[in-house]
Amino acid sequence: MKRENSGHYVTISTTGETVKAYVPNPLPPEPPLRISAALRGELDMALLAIGRLDSVSSYLPDANLLLYLYIRKEAVLSSQIEGTQSTLSDLLLFEMDAVPGVPVDDVKEVSSYVSALTYGLDKTRSGVPLSNRLFKEMHEILLSSERGSHKNPGEFRRSQNWLGGDRPGNAVFVPPPPNEVPNCMGELELFLNNERGIVSALEKAALSHIQFETIHPFLDGNGRLGRLLITLILCVEKILTEPLLYLSLYFKNHRNEYYELLQKVRIDGDWESWFEFFIKAVRLTAEQSTGTARKLVHLADENRKLMQGIGRVAGSALMVHQSLMVRPLTDSAHLCTATGLAPNTVNKVLKALINAGIVEEVTGRNRNRIYVYRKYLDVMNEGIEPL
Repeated sequence: MKRENSGHYVTISTTGETVKAYVPNPLPPEPPLRISAALRGELDMALLAIGRLDSVSSYLPDANLLLYLYIRKEAVLSSQIEGTQSTLSDLLLFEMDAVPGVPVDDVKEVSSYVSALTYGLDKTRSGVPLSNRLFKEMHEILLSSERGSHKNPGEFRRSQNWLGGDRPGNAVFVPPPPNEVPNCMGELELFLNNERGIVSALEKAALSHIQFETIHPFLDGNGRLGRLLITLILCVEKILTEPLLYLSLYFKNHRNEYYELLQKVRIDGDWESWFEFFIKAVRLTAEQSTGTARKLVHLADENRKLMQGIGRVAGSALMVHQSLMVRPLTDSAHLCTATGLAPNTVNKVLKALINAGIVEEVTGRNRNRIYVYRKYLDVMNEGIEPL
């Protein structure tokens, strides 16, 4: 369905040339999103897949075992879309003050994403509504690394930006001029809080993501914050109990189609094609995340059975194993802190786990050794290769 009034253009002068910038209409679209019978079936399947994923947290002994790594995997993927080369291993090494395999600035960006995401989740869980104030606070954290510190962290942009091309005149898309940003974001805030009509949670997440990307309210970090917004909405709307669903991997693998559909919404008002893509992304990602969780649980169960036969340190080995499920790349000092076990005990356990083929030592050094729970980390690393 085409909508002739999905937004309008305004003529602006910037960087010495005259161009047209796009100002989107407030959400929801008019006429409303049309849900065909086929799309309704896809929507039902997506909701079922989300329900199955959400149930994962109920049969895990500790949902935080997965959350710690899921959040970090999302941070790596979302940052890769923006050009960083960090891997999950790089981030885990950085967090334990070891040297990552890529430039530290790349890893700092990913680490800032983790902090921004965690901050947003904590705030919304404590009852703070989705608001421009929250977005600005998260943005300030997101751009806290040196690389983003000069791009007005925590503030809406006061200059014109554009997407694609080396100037507005040859850009693929020119977002609203800076004087329009506060009003556009104010309308988005009203929509997010049901003051512009009530839509389903998945519609709200899908529509709001594009609206945010179209407004592009900050000088930098819009893509990462826009993807983060999806998870926040699903948690606030109680579709997810735990933040286990992240779409960055799907967007990364289908980035050409993703960008084309964003433009179709802006040019033709074709929200339906975007929503169909979004629902498919939700379903497939939820199914994949559920499969990953089950693989990890099955692997952990198999390894615990092996540990029962490693002798006197079996009880301590279970404690170390629990810590390795949160941080599958670690050192003995962290394991001592996490488990409360003495260094000699931890070292005996690590030796036993290496002999059992569960853990590997990856440095080859006699001191400052780093250990990896290889098979566990390999499962989490699926699809996370840099672009």
